[in-house]
Formats: sequence, structure tokens, C-alpha cells
Amino acid sequence: MIFSAFERMVAMRYLRARRQEGFISVIAGFSLLGIALGVATLIIVMSVMNGFRAELLGRILGVNGHAYVYATMGALEDYGPLAERVKAAPGVVAVMPYVEGQALVSIQGVATGVQVRGIRPEDFRTRPVVGDSVVLGDENGFGDGGIAIGIRLAQRFGLRVGDELTLISPRGATTAFGTVPRTGRFPIAAIFEVGMSEYDSNIVYMPLETAQAFYRMPGQITALEVFVADPNDIGLLRASLGGAVAGQGRVLDWQQTNSSFFTALQVERNVMFLILSLIIMVAAFNIISSMIMLVKDKGRDIAILRTMGATRGMVMRIFFLSGASIGVIGTVAGFTLGILFCDNIESIRQSIQSLTGTDLFNAEIYFLSHLPAKIDWREVAQVVGMGIGLSFLATIYPSWRAARLDPVEALRYE
Repeated sequence: MIFSAFERMVAMRYLRARRQEGFISVIAGFSLLGIALGVATLIIVMSVMNGFRAELLGRILGVNGHAYVYATMGALEDYGPLAERVKAAPGVVAVMPYVEGQALVSIQGVATGVQVRGIRPEDFRTRPVVGDSVVLGDENGFGDGGIAIGIRLAQRFGLRVGDELTLISPRGATTAFGTVPRTGRFPIAAIFEVGMSEYDSNIVYMPLETAQAFYRMPGQITALEVFVADPNDIGLLRASLGGAVAGQGRVLDWQQTNSSFFTALQVERNVMFLILSLIIMVAAFNIISSMIMLVKDKGRDIAILRTMGATRGMVMRIFFLSGASIGVIGTVAGFTLGILFCDNIESIRQSIQSLTGTDLFNAEIYFLSHLPAKIDWREVAQVVGMGIGLSFLATIYPSWRAARLDPVEALRYE
């Protein structure tokens, strides 16, 4: 073994300070606590950031397509052959035509804008994030003029399944007095809850043929939604999709449409990692200060050990083991605390909310209805490695000072 039994025994005795050395023990205790809190905080924050990204990506790519095929100008006409070619491209699992437009909902003086998406009823049912999120009504009722709305939109206007929703389209009829908005009344067949506030309050799904009639787009669609087997490979599939379109349209994938959003998340994640790493660095500096004080206090003991035959290497290993033990124990404690917190983060949030009576995670601000946490074990290993590495580095200088101590000088001044 690297450390002998004698070195381990002396190092552990130095960690258990006597009464006159209590201040050194307090500093060592705070160093251990600082490393534990730093490691735990870093694991928790990184896991929450990963959870945010995974949840948002899952919701966004569940409601939206992985790629879109638009016409070079205007709407897509005679899109059947084009859809077949795109579907035959490698990696593509589904192609769904859709019509998209803006509309105004106005009930009893309260108005809000919504985004209307016209899709085929079979596409509505086979899209898991939407079809499996129906909380009121029946997904099979979508069609025959019936529409589906988000639960937050329903709660805002007090709507239920079976009620009629009046939509006002800006694409109206042109008259001598100007453009007259087009109005339509549609029965609510289903109410869904995706779990993302932006979609639950702003999206209205409508059967494709009904949307084409409402927006006066007979036989036309806004674009083709393309779903692939692995959304992360969309960059590699972009060329094959472009070849399938063959100049009849343009392809835009999810990375291009949401690039600024996910880039901002990545930048924020990197900055948070850097800032929270400073907590561990401060705790490492506390280890240095406590070990230097311990070396100065144990000058006489070091001199006696040297006169009894202890080598400089033995003395250095003794103090290295004392300081490193603080960092290793603190890192392990922080790792355990961070993993336990991440596994129960939603329960902890609910408990704090019930005790304080405040909403700690407003879905309208943070987009999601619950606090996500996804543990990336590779990142956890990096955090643990950083905690242990900084702890080892912090003990090198005090240990070197202890090994360089001259026993004659130490005993003379004692």
C-alpha cells in the first residue's frame, strides 16, 4: 500500500484535535462542509439544467416536428408525391402535412391570440406527446369539425368538452369596406395537457380539412412535418432530406429553428458550472489554511518523529493523508447528498411549497409544470474528480512544508 499503518494512525490522530487545537479542527470541519456543499450543489444544478434541456427538448420535439419542408414561396400545393419522397429518405419515420395560422379567441370581453394547427386526425392520435396527453374528452373525438385545446387555455376561459370555441381569423373576405375577419365556431372534442405552459395555453389543434376551409387554403398546406428516428442525428439527415425535396421546397430542422434557445441554455449551463466550482475552490483553500496551521502546531511532533527515524517522505505522506481525508470525506458526502436530492427533488419542492405557501416553480415562467432533474453520470464523475483533485492539490504545499521542517530548529524554539 502507498501509506503504511503507522502513517495512517498518526494522520488520523492529527485529525482528531485535542482541546488546545480545537480551532484547527473547526477550520477542518468547515473545509469538509464546504467541499460537501460545493459538490452537492454542483451535482444538483447540473442535473436540473440537464433535466430542463431534456424535458424542453422532449416537449418541443413532441409537439413540433424534427424538420419542416416549406414551399419556396407561399403554400405547398400537390404535396402528395413530395411527401412520399421525403418519407422514403433514410431515417425518416413519419411525414405529416399541416396547416398553421393565427387566430383570436374572444369570450366575454377577454381576448387572446392562439396558434391554430390543422393536422389529420390519425396524426393527432399517433403523436404521443399530444395524443397521450388528452386529460378531458376523447382523442378519438378529434375530427368531424371538433378541435382540441390546451388545459391552460380551457381554464382561462372556463371551457369544457362539448363547449363551442369561437375563433376569428385575420384572413377574411375582402370587401369595399376593407377586409372582414373570418369567424368560426368549433366544438371542443378534447383538452390536452402537454406539461409545457407555452403549448397548453396557446395551441389549438384542428382537423386538417377544417383548417384548410377556415384559412381558405383548399388543397394546400403550410408545410410538411418530418419525424426522424433520432432527432440528434438531424444534422446528418439534412442532406438526404434536401435531396428528396430536390428544389421543390426548403428544409428547416429543429436545430435551426431553436438554435438561439438551446445555445442560451448551454451558455447558462457552462457559466453555472464555472461559478459553482468556485465553492469547491474556496473549500480547498480552507484545507490549505487548516493544514498550514496544523503543521505549525505540530512542529515539535514532527521533530520528534524525524529524530526517531521517520523520513521526510513519511512526514509528507502523514500530512498529505490528513488533508486529503478531509477532501475525500467531503466529496463523498456531497456526492451522496446531491444524488439523494436529485432523486427526490420534486417531493422536496412540494414540501417547501406547502410549508412556505409560495409557488417556487411557476409553470408560466419556467415553461414546465414540474421541476426536472436528469443525472448525467459522466458529469457527476467529473465533479467528484474535481473535488478530490482540488483536495489533493490543496494538501501538497502544507505536506511539503512539514517534510522540509528542520528538527533541530523546531526543538530549539520549543
